Amino acid sequence: MTELRTIGWSELVDFPEWGVTRIRAKVDTGARTSALHVEDITELPDGRVAFDVSQRSGETRRRVRVEAVVTRRAGVRSSSGHYARRPFIEAEIALGGERHTIELSLVARDRMTHRMLLGRSALTGRYLVDVSRRTVLRNGPVRVRSKKRAEGAAKPVSMSLPAGEGR
Repeated sequence: MTELRTIGWSELVDFPEWGVTRIRAKVDTGARTSALHVEDITELPDGRVAFDVSQRSGETRRRVRVEAVVTRRAGVRSSSGHYARRPFIEAEIALGGERHTIELSLVARDRMTHRMLLGRSALTGRYLVDVSRRTVLRNGPVRVRSKKRAEGAAKPVSMSLPAGEGR
């Protein structure tokens, strides 16, 4: 049996293939699937979507445009009881130095303090949740893979800062 790593109720998640780091994720054992806050979802041909991942660091906000294959669409009930049909994608995450490919639904979580929910399907067989702690795991520097991406993998297409920010 694989030894489970302990994580807290809130962790920082990286998306190395997108160049996105330190997304605040709430570990939610009550949710079967994981969800990521995205903006400006656009349907593309061939079952793909494009969307912006917003990354905040203090007052600075960086947006990364990502394209991904929709693996499925399914109805999801939010914590407020609202039912909506959402697109799902697969993406590689880095958590505490380990990389895993997980399934994510794309959703607007702009009113939430955590930009991501990490559900049971991403946790099972890997992590044990200590609800008395947060940010137990620390991610090292993100390195983008040099080898060719898998066919259909989500990939960044552009990065931008709002006007007047940055350099």
